[in-house]
Amino acid sequence: MLDQFALRAELADHYDLTPSPDLAAEMSGIYARMDRVVAPPDWAVFAPYVAAINKLKAERNAVILAHNYMTPEIYHGIADVVGDSLQLAIEATKVEADVIVQCGVHFMAETSKILNPSKTVLIPDMEAGCSLAESITAEGIAEMRAKYPGAPVVTYVNTTAEAKAASDICCTSSNAAQIVRAQESDTVIMTPDKYLAQNIAQQVPEKRIVWWDGSCIVHERFTAQDLRDFREWHPGTRIIAHPECPPDVVAEADFSGSTSGIIDYVTTERPEKAMLVTECSMASNISDALPDVDFVGPCNMCPYMKKITLEKVLWSLHSMQGAVEVEVAVADKARVAVQRMIDLSRKLSG
Repeated sequence: MLDQFALRAELADHYDLTPSPDLAAEMSGIYARMDRVVAPPDWAVFAPYVAAINKLKAERNAVILAHNYMTPEIYHGIADVVGDSLQLAIEATKVEADVIVQCGVHFMAETSKILNPSKTVLIPDMEAGCSLAESITAEGIAEMRAKYPGAPVVTYVNTTAEAKAASDICCTSSNAAQIVRAQESDTVIMTPDKYLAQNIAQQVPEKRIVWWDGSCIVHERFTAQDLRDFREWHPGTRIIAHPECPPDVVAEADFSGSTSGIIDYVTTERPEKAMLVTECSMASNISDALPDVDFVGPCNMCPYMKKITLEKVLWSLHSMQGAVEVEVAVADKARVAVQRMIDLSRKLSG
């Protein structure tokens, strides 16, 4: 666990991190990307960190990959690449920098390391885990294989390197239907998200999909009644759900898609009001690009994603601590499953 007091003392010795309205004004171009959701006083606090991180990135020859669930000051202030799990996995294969800083959870950093074994991959907080990833193990996948002999294992990228290594191919929420449909077997094992599997089963009825009993703590908390109640309170709101939500929630929504799919939908449709049934930062990160859309309604916050902060990112680059390592034998097997996903996604979308 990071010692926050020692960390702050060390950073204070090397960087001027005092809140600065003057520096905030100088960096108004960056602030313009998030000024609808970040108040000026908060930007004065964030600006010194953003300036220090961006300077240190150049010195370290580093690139920052940030998931859509990062807070706006990370997503808009310091990220070089943003996206969902599939987008970040694909972009990780193109990185030319020596250092990758993964602003996301641990399995994402592992994926970047698997795809870039010779590079240094840092995660600002090693405790940024994932309840979904922790729900499945290589042993659990072996149990599923024994129960359904010959069925291919399609494993969500929200998993550990060991789980990926035990699988045939990976998928994300944006390409899961394509990946499952492309499997030759009539029966397909999906791990570990039972709700994603159940939602994909409705899209690919020609396959018999069996699943592991895992779920995401963010998305499993939404209910169909929540959505019906919200429609009564706010008529005319377009409700958009992530496929990690339970099937009855997805059925109640106007649209369901991955994080990138949600962004594409809202950008194209431009509803007057939209409720995003997913992680809280999604709406914050796209609201400045869509000022005509009023993002309303409840959301659920991922406590693991929120462990990544500007302070921890700066510490990671300053100290070069938090390097993610994956055992070579595991990485080699996991790379096959991830690369199969990337190659098949490119082929099917080409």
